[in-house]
Amino acid sequence: MKLLARYLKYYKKEVIIGPIFKFTEAVFELIVPLVMAKIIDVGIKNNDTVYIYKMGGIMILLGVVGLCCALICQYLASKASQGVGTRLRNDLFKHINSLSHTEIDKVGTSSLVNRITNDVNQIQVVVAMLIRLVVRAPFLVLGATIMAMILDLKMSIIFWVCGILIALSLYFIMKKSVPLYKVIQQKLDKVGIITMENLEGVRVIRAFSKQNYEKDRFQKASEDHSNIAVRVGKLSALLNPITTAITNLGLIAIIGFGGIQVNLGNLEQGQVIAFVDYMMQILLALVVVANLVIILTKGAASIRRINEIFDMKSSIKEKSKEIIVKEDNVSKIEFKDVSFAYGDSEEYAIEDISFKIMKNEMVGIIGATGSGKSTIINLIPRFYECQKGKVLFDGVDVKEYPFNQLRKQIGVVSQKVALFTGTILENLKWANENATKEVIEKSVKIAQMEDFIKTLPDGYNTMVSQSGKNLSGGQKQRLTIARALVKEPKILILDDSSSALDFKTDKNLRNALRKNTTDMTVIAVSQRVNSIIYCDKIIVLDDGKISGIGSHDELLKNCQVYVDICLSQNVSIDEREEV
Repeated sequence: MKLLARYLKYYKKEVIIGPIFKFTEAVFELIVPLVMAKIIDVGIKNNDTVYIYKMGGIMILLGVVGLCCALICQYLASKASQGVGTRLRNDLFKHINSLSHTEIDKVGTSSLVNRITNDVNQIQVVVAMLIRLVVRAPFLVLGATIMAMILDLKMSIIFWVCGILIALSLYFIMKKSVPLYKVIQQKLDKVGIITMENLEGVRVIRAFSKQNYEKDRFQKASEDHSNIAVRVGKLSALLNPITTAITNLGLIAIIGFGGIQVNLGNLEQGQVIAFVDYMMQILLALVVVANLVIILTKGAASIRRINEIFDMKSSIKEKSKEIIVKEDNVSKIEFKDVSFAYGDSEEYAIEDISFKIMKNEMVGIIGATGSGKSTIINLIPRFYECQKGKVLFDGVDVKEYPFNQLRKQIGVVSQKVALFTGTILENLKWANENATKEVIEKSVKIAQMEDFIKTLPDGYNTMVSQSGKNLSGGQKQRLTIARALVKEPKILILDDSSSALDFKTDKNLRNALRKNTTDMTVIAVSQRVNSIIYCDKIIVLDDGKISGIGSHDELLKNCQVYVDICLSQNVSIDEREEV
């Protein structure tokens, strides 16, 4: 519960004053049976109408004041719970964004979304219930028992017996149900993963007519979640009938023994009614306690899941102070004997990688699928940390840079297109809010988007739907390339970002990049030889290792892997395509 304490400190007033008002309401509620007893034993017994009206007025007053106290507590509880939820959600989102790709890959996107929404909502409910009920319910149970002891010590034994039996019931049910709530959340994560995969891959699913298969997969995950939820629900459902049965047995005992005591003259009729009222208060309070236990149990599971994220630290440590870099006579990027493996894998994705990229060079990286192309470019902006060797940027280890200083010099166009809801202009200015009209138009022209935007009725103000669903694959890729160029980076990394373009557009894009990015270092990862054939330098990868480095002509002479790639793509090894 340290997590709750950390956030509740911002709402000390609500946490303190709210329960006080609820406590006051409970006190008034405990006084009501005594007033009722007086009405019966004094007013009705003596036929004193004035006394009955007077005590009835007191009961109404107690009810009105209690209602006002409950409303104030409700307001304060809502304010505190929503505030805690907002702060927790913001901090969790900020912390997730501080994690490296390694940690995010480990937890999974669906699970993170579930924790930041469903789990935080559950904690909000816990905060509200703590302020509203954690004082009132136990106080009513204890207070009603004490009031019963004051009325008659022997009769109060019934309350103690009922209380002990109910407490034991709560303990055994909690012991069985608490571990299952964490399992429920894990099953919910699985449902979320399948849902996300189906929504994102709906076109692929329909293209392969796999709707029934996916329905079965979703149904199985949903049933797994449902089975655990039903199992917990059955356990939790036992609370109310058990507490009700025990309390009703207590009522029978009170009426039975109370009637005997009235006949003996040891108790008044009103006192027996007060005992019954107090037992009913205990019953209702215990029903609330039972539900509160369920809510707290769910909340505890959610708190543990959120703490797992907060306890997770980024495997990449950031330097806080910007460094002064001298760019003279050093390579722009250099890999020195770099090896990297994903997660806990014992096999390196890339191994003993060494090369240099000079300032303003255009460099191509090519290789078979899984050869390590994307891995190499992900190490440059420190999305991942290499296990061996060094990655140098302007002659300085990338580990010495603050993230902002390093990454603001790099424009990355990822293999997986990422666009945001908003206009085309908003997406273009996403990396550079202060970009001028000239910079935007130049970037759009280089990215071969100019003609397409001119055909749109709203031009730059055309809305882009979620993930760019209203654009084709090639249009999305060109838009992300333009967005990276608007940033005016010193290094532009294109990770297979022209795979959806036709050959003519791809060729025009390459020509435009060569002519207009002479003051920019460009790294192009591609599966196509024609996309990197005119690069100043080409790095050929094979199974995580460098097979050759050089120009197209040089590689044709001394790199068999490159020759095989060219032949497989029907690229002439004797002459180049004209640019």
